[in-house]
Amino acid sequence: MLRQPAIVILSKFLVIFIFVLLVESCLWSQNSQTPPPAPGQIDRMQQQEADTATPHQSARSFEGRIAKAGDQYVLEDKAAQTSYKLDDQQKAKNYLGKNVKVMATMDSRSHILRVIDIVPAPPEDEEK
Repeated sequence: MLRQPAIVILSKFLVIFIFVLLVESCLWSQNSQTPPPAPGQIDRMQQQEADTATPHQSARSFEGRIAKAGDQYVLEDKAAQTSYKLDDQQKAKNYLGKNVKVMATMDSRSHILRVIDIVPAPPEDEEK
């Protein structure tokens, strides 16, 4: 029975170990070197992230007045002293200048209201 010296066995093991490490490092570097997305892709990716985040949030009611800020319709919330951009500009357009209740989810990253419905708010004297 031929016995290999310990140094030969150790060197074979070392060669195999180094080979495995090289293969793994090559695979790892290929995965980490993905090209950055193009500017148009970033917007779509952010929209997709927002769309996937919305179902996990529960809808709630926001009250205020529909106003125009530049070319966008927004909900002005006087109580919270803030304005919210609305994703459904077509629905908002019908209520320009009116007090409304907006049923929506809020995108926590962009603070855009994902409109479910917009209805006229009852007059303030009826609420009391």
